[in-house]
Amino acid sequence: MFDKDTTSPETTLALDLQKPSSDAYRSESKDAAHELNKRESISAYFTILAAGFGLISDGYQNNLMTMTNVIFKQLYPKDYTSAVSTRVSNSLLIGAVLGQIFVGLICDRLGRKVALVTTTLLIVIGATLGTAAHGAHGSAQGLFWFLTIARGITGVGVGGEYPASSTSASEAANEKKVSSRGPVFIMVTNFVLCLGGPVAVMVFLIVVSAAGSNHLETVWRICFGFGILLPTTVFFFRLRMLSSKLYRKGAIKRRVPYWLVFKRYWRTLIGTCGAWFLYDFVTFPNGVFSGSIIASVIHNNDIKKTAEWQLLLGAIALPGVIVGALLCNKLGRRNTMCLGFSGYLVFGLIIGLAYDKITNIIPLFVIFYGLMQSFGNMGPGDMLGLTSAESYPTPIRGTCYGISAAIGKTGAALGTQAFTPIQNNLGKRWTFIVAAICGVTGVLVTYFFVPDLTGVDLAEEDVKFMKYLAENGWEGEVGEDDDKELISVVAKSADEDELNEKA
Repeated sequence: MFDKDTTSPETTLALDLQKPSSDAYRSESKDAAHELNKRESISAYFTILAAGFGLISDGYQNNLMTMTNVIFKQLYPKDYTSAVSTRVSNSLLIGAVLGQIFVGLICDRLGRKVALVTTTLLIVIGATLGTAAHGAHGSAQGLFWFLTIARGITGVGVGGEYPASSTSASEAANEKKVSSRGPVFIMVTNFVLCLGGPVAVMVFLIVVSAAGSNHLETVWRICFGFGILLPTTVFFFRLRMLSSKLYRKGAIKRRVPYWLVFKRYWRTLIGTCGAWFLYDFVTFPNGVFSGSIIASVIHNNDIKKTAEWQLLLGAIALPGVIVGALLCNKLGRRNTMCLGFSGYLVFGLIIGLAYDKITNIIPLFVIFYGLMQSFGNMGPGDMLGLTSAESYPTPIRGTCYGISAAIGKTGAALGTQAFTPIQNNLGKRWTFIVAAICGVTGVLVTYFFVPDLTGVDLAEEDVKFMKYLAENGWEGEVGEDDDKELISVVAKSADEDELNEKA
């Protein structure tokens, strides 16, 4: 039927896929996913490192507006209203939603490398435009509209980085060692994303100390310009990287059976999308507006002191990521996520119910605020990306990861939009009480809908998915290069075997 030796190992794997017992295929498929030549092994290491450097850029961009919001309120007290502040902040989120969905599709249909190079270019273009932003004839409103567009372009790149970097990192880590996949993935994704916050504040403190508080326009432009450097550090490595072996063997680039995907993974999608929505609804507005919250507590408008407290807040929140990496194998993904959401409940209620008293003691307020964010990092912050990368098979990993992250960023946009009205109409304490409510809901969604695949090889879900497609009558090409022709004939071979048995 095709010009290959029918006794070759590859042919045996393809034909066994259609048989009731696929143990032999599963074993050989797993072995093949971990057999790397020297170039593939080096590429896997660089893919993991490049994911880390790429996502620290995302973390920087996500937190760039924290201190910039404080600067703009001082420079343009009449023009930089709460509506304008929300618009500029939300432009990154809206762009991120678009980037996560479309780059997630590109990641699966065109390849991980194409997606990664695209996101890097978009972040560089958006950051460059933001640094050079000006309004016509010095118009403040023109400046903020320019920034809105620039941040939107940056957002598309930032959002696309999530599925592109995370799927690549999870597959590369899986190729090296399955048992360390979780901790490695967390350290090159959520750890560097969270590290981006303190880095943004440190850059601000260095620049404002050098330029002085009387040159705040220079300060924010230099901070924006620094965001150009971070993604360019990984551009060369992404041009040279190889796609993972899992992707090269399991990609479906045409006739993707999305309906079958939904039928098989609808429950998992509810879990990853719902939990991510709740997490971002709480954590993103608290990150963007934390500088404003701390400034309102300090009462003297000292922008440098605000930044110093903001840096302490970010430093307290960071260890939670490391604790989550240590717990993800011992407690399991699901239990660690539930524990993190529980932190929102505990510290959200403590701060919310005792807000008037606790804000009179600034160090205590910052510590409790930081602990709430630290538990968020430990639980959903660490586990959502990990479970979204592990719960779906390779052919649709980027797409489903992108959808989950996009729903999360939708929650972030809604949370950012709702943050100011909640403060103005209900009081600042309610921003923390709402976080506690989201924490309870997050525990329930996680427990009932998020699967726990701790220690399970990603190749195993690929095998189950291919078997599921075959059982439901799907025929199509799977894999890249030589593998593509091989797998496309599988369904025909199976049909002929069935006809022979009936004859």
